Formats: sequence, C-alpha cells, structure tokens
Amino acid sequence: MHHTMDNAYLMSFGGLFDAWYYQTGCGSPYQRNDHWLSIFGDLADRIIADIGPRSVMDAGCALGMLVEQLRARGVDAEGIDISEYAIAQADESVRSYVRVGSIAEPFNRRYDLIVCIEVLEHMPRADAEAAIANMCSWSDDILFSSSPNDHREATHLNVHPPEYWAEQFARHGFFRDVGFDASFIAPWAVRFRRRHEPLHRIVREYERRFWELWNANQQLRELAIDQRTHLAQAAAAREEAERLAEERRAYAVRLEAEIARKNEHILRLERLIRHLENGTVMRLLRLLTDRRQL
Repeated sequence: MHHTMDNAYLMSFGGLFDAWYYQTGCGSPYQRNDHWLSIFGDLADRIIADIGPRSVMDAGCALGMLVEQLRARGVDAEGIDISEYAIAQADESVRSYVRVGSIAEPFNRRYDLIVCIEVLEHMPRADAEAAIANMCSWSDDILFSSSPNDHREATHLNVHPPEYWAEQFARHGFFRDVGFDASFIAPWAVRFRRRHEPLHRIVREYERRFWELWNANQQLRELAIDQRTHLAQAAAAREEAERLAEERRAYAVRLEAEIARKNEHILRLERLIRHLENGTVMRLLRLLTDRRQL
C-alpha cells in the first residue's frame, strides 16, 4: 500500500536539498562537470555491462547525470527527485525525462532496473519503507546503496546498517544477489532481486556464500597469526643480533683500550731505553767495552 505525501510536505522536505546542500553536502560540490560526469559515465558503463537493462528508473536522481549517461548509451532511463533545485539543474537533453516527486509515490510504469543510490538515509523511516514497497512494485531488480554509518550529514535522518535494508527488501520478496558484486557503487551496495524460488533454495545460496566468506576469513586469520609469529621470531632474532652486535662493539672498545694501553706502555719502555742508552752508565759501559776490544 502506497501512502501519499501532500504538496506542503513535499515542498518543505524537498527544500532541504537546495543550492547550498549541493555545494556543501556531497563532499566536493555536486554539479554537472567533468568530474561527476566521468563518475556517472563509469557507473552507466558498469550497469550496462553487468546488468544490461533496457529501461532504468533512477530513484533519487538529483541532477539527472546518471539518467543523462544511460540515455547517451541507448538505455531508456528516467529519473525522479524530491528537490526542485536539483531537477532544474538537469541537462536540457534529459529535462523531459526527469521530474520532481517522491520515490514513495507510484512510478506508473515498470522498469527492468531501479537504481537507488544513497537516497533512503535522507528520508524519514516510514517514508523510506514506503519507497522500498513502491520500488518493489515497479521492478524485479533494484540496485541499492545507503550509507550505513555516516551520521554527520545533517540530512541523514535514517541511517541503518545493511542488514536493516536487507530485511525491508525481504519483506517484499527481494533478496541479495550473492553472485553480484555491486561495490563499484559503494562497499555496502547491493543488488536486490525478486526471487520466486522456494525459501530453502535461497537459504542454500546464502549459506554457500557465507561459507565461502567464512572460510576465506579463517584462512586470512590463520595467515595473520602465522605472519605475527614470524614477525615475533624476526623481532627476537633482530634483538639477539643487536645484542651480539652490542657485545662485539663493547669488546672492540675494550680491545682498542687495551691496545692503546699496551702501545702507551711500549712507548714508555722505548723512552726508558733511549734514556738509558743516552745515560752516563751506558756511556761508561760502551767505553769499557771499546777498550777491552783494543
């Protein structure tokens, strides 16, 4: 069941997302320039290559740049956003394909894919849940992300961890596509798809993926423990080498000091010998020796 937003609420809530918000609330200024067009161009390429939809609704399209990039690549893309300011900034080429409105209201046509990127955390909880119900009514395939931890942004009214959103989608028969990597959008991005299989088949896929991740995690933990052991051994070996080096340095210092003392002793002996050789007694002995030889 869809609920209806009155125009006063739509205008007041949509007014939060004005020029100031788009200049300051999205990191770098959010405007139609080469930087953002490149990002959305890459995103459009991935969506086409990995999903291949013929029609797309960008739910919370902001300035319509993803719609613009998808349409430039031949996809029947449309967009909707609550911000009058944002829709007014859309490029002329897509102006007729984007409109002001709430993503909690009926879209009135089905789409191969609905994209909802970093939108629901901006909506009150009841409205976000209504938006999920609405999106699930108009597509069987939803590419979704919502920041799980950014509470600093003033308009983030409804921040939840990924499992909360997974539960909300599951209420409508949508489950994570465990074989699809949506991290090209954000680390927490998910592709939710309507599933008609029996629950036990869905659980089997989840368990398979869980086991793969658990096994990888265990191996990484074992590797970390092995590396920590090797590092500890290397640190101990380094300390032992430093101790031995210090001992060698101390021995070398002692040896140099001993050599210096012996050299000094030798010098004293040499000076004493020279003194004796030049002394009176030695002169007399040499004189007597010379006479005897005569």
